[in-house]
Amino acid sequence: MMDQRLEDGKAPALICIGGLPTICLTRQGLANIMVKDCKTARLSGDAWLPSLVFSSNGQGVALAAQEPGFRATMCEADWIHADGQSIVFASRLTKAPLPERIATTDFIHDASQAAVANKLSFFMFGGSEKQNEAATLALQEMYPDLIIAGRRSGYFRTEDEEDICAQIRAAKPDILWIGLGKPLQEQWSVRNRHRLNGVGWIKTCGGLYAFLAGDAPRAPQWMQNLGLEWLFRTIKEPRRLGWRYLTTNPYSFYHLIAGTRRIPLDPKKQHGLGQKRTMRDELVM
Repeated sequence: MMDQRLEDGKAPALICIGGLPTICLTRQGLANIMVKDCKTARLSGDAWLPSLVFSSNGQGVALAAQEPGFRATMCEADWIHADGQSIVFASRLTKAPLPERIATTDFIHDASQAAVANKLSFFMFGGSEKQNEAATLALQEMYPDLIIAGRRSGYFRTEDEEDICAQIRAAKPDILWIGLGKPLQEQWSVRNRHRLNGVGWIKTCGGLYAFLAGDAPRAPQWMQNLGLEWLFRTIKEPRRLGWRYLTTNPYSFYHLIAGTRRIPLDPKKQHGLGQKRTMRDELVM
């Protein structure tokens, strides 16, 4: 059977950027894969293990370089996309540069439009109760026909995870948006994937709910284009983010250069659990 994750019958290229296998696609291309995965999940029912869709940015590259365990977690993903502009810049060192940045704060609109067109549903998980509610309402106002199957704050105990997964499965969403911040959201996704059979996608979304709720404004477009969104955020929240960026940016820059391969990864290792494990072992070991 043809792999339903393929776009137009072709496997999207994967590039190793900063040590992480990153998909070479546009935002619309990723939305197309989302639709295909979710439609296949509906046909497969409980036999479908959710696709894990993670994002890569400077912070993620630094964490993956410092913590082999997190790097292995990231490489459990079916797809990793370039959330940070620095990832796009680094891709220009390769023979297959990324066509554009897929920032989650932008992709939510591509995903919502595709979901409305294909009657797919969301579950919003993460943030505080107040922020989660505000973000969900804002998204519903922007896309009145979007089906939001459920929502839940990101505050819980580890022993609650099984009940949380039961709540999500009962809602039967096609896409689970999980915003717990790195590395917690990726670790949660890998740890609980087996409890969420039938969900099409588990999509990590970091601070998306803060943006949707209006708590964290986006940087001006010119700063986004120059990869200076981190500077804008630091100016807005110097106490919380100043030290983080001061310590991670140089480390991230080094590993973006040292951990980026000029040649795309072997296409035979791009799809399927067995092939994905081969790719993961190649990058992690």
